[in-house]
Amino acid sequence: MVLRSSRAVGVQKFAIWLLVALSTAPAALAVPNFTQQQRVGYTTGDQWEPALAADGHGHIYILFPQYGAVSDCPACTSPTISLMVSNDNGVSWEAPHPLFSSSTGQFDPQIVVDPVDHQTVYASWLQNNKRDVMVARSQDFGSSWYLSAAASGRDDADKPVLTVHGADVYVGFNHEQNFLVAASHDYAQTFASAAVNPGAEPGWSLAGGATVDATGNVYFSWTAYARQESSSHPVGVYVSRSADSGRTWSTVLLDVSGAPLDCSAEGCEAGYLGAQVALASDAAGTLYALWNAGATNGGRERMYFSSSTTGGASWSAKAGVSSADDQTEHCFPAVAAGAAGDVRIAWMDTRNRAMPDQPLWNVFQRSSSNGGATWSAESQLSGPVRGYDYILPEGFRFPFGDYFSIAIDNLGTTHVVWGEGRNFKSPGSIWYVRGR
Repeated sequence: MVLRSSRAVGVQKFAIWLLVALSTAPAALAVPNFTQQQRVGYTTGDQWEPALAADGHGHIYILFPQYGAVSDCPACTSPTISLMVSNDNGVSWEAPHPLFSSSTGQFDPQIVVDPVDHQTVYASWLQNNKRDVMVARSQDFGSSWYLSAAASGRDDADKPVLTVHGADVYVGFNHEQNFLVAASHDYAQTFASAAVNPGAEPGWSLAGGATVDATGNVYFSWTAYARQESSSHPVGVYVSRSADSGRTWSTVLLDVSGAPLDCSAEGCEAGYLGAQVALASDAAGTLYALWNAGATNGGRERMYFSSSTTGGASWSAKAGVSSADDQTEHCFPAVAAGAAGDVRIAWMDTRNRAMPDQPLWNVFQRSSSNGGATWSAESQLSGPVRGYDYILPEGFRFPFGDYFSIAIDNLGTTHVVWGEGRNFKSPGSIWYVRGR
């Protein structure tokens, strides 16, 4: 079924000074070349797991699930996938609004811009009790959308990951052990799915990142773990490649991590702090992977980086990218790439502590102009904000959502959006910065 949604002309813009004045206070720790963090999204309810994209015309897009009522959508059932758009590279933002109404809730947003025309925007999420993987396309900077179902099933899906290149649109997702990719070659009008791991081995799968290189090869990064015994079994970190438009796949093992750190005290589900892997490619086709992994089951995890100039057939030796000590937990990798050699990375870690037994989280970022051979100094993007009991001077209490997003705009500026909360459940909100 095809639906269309239009945003009313003349949606009120929120000037950045008003957003900051209403919802944030100046951070005590200034970040060179980055703005102070700014709350985005609705000012009521909870927002988490934001996705971010930038086009070639100065538009920045933030897609996020809104937990709680949405005043202009009485037909919406929480959570509701909602969109914010900036028309001036993140200086000011239009008011958030639902993308489409749903009576079954919407989850796990993704948003990307086609790197061929630098304009067409694609979004993806789950609905129908997480059984339908939806994909929407906009050719007018998010004003109207064409909607289709990429996949439907009787079982719950999890975390769609989206990548596009011209007419080719790919969305990866898992049904329990099976990691699947739905591929379209007509701009997301029709899809066909193929299994990346047809034997459902080596365990429970979870999509991480995706990219299409300069020659049209498509790649997905993902992890596999034993769901029932995640506290005692290692987690495999994989990258899969298709050279035939998503019909068949070859897979390489990038790393093996120990089982994740237990965070049940924070209300977490199993594997929440487990290994994840993000993926990007630059204009020259070099692949970049960023992931967290631990040496022992239940131990602290580090953040690692690797690159490939051979289409994913071989990878550079993994290299640590964080200067934090070995008692620091690292999670939630995010990576973006632009021109040849231009790669930007971000993650969360607990190097700052209010007390020895009370680790707090912050967001850190680095960039490289030579494909990761050398890196800029670390920039701490998150900082203290008054009015939120889960944000302390040393950091925030817990990551709100198990992924966040980074993008590079047409001016070469880095944009980052993430979630902060009291614990895994509630309350929480999403925050945005931009800089170089």
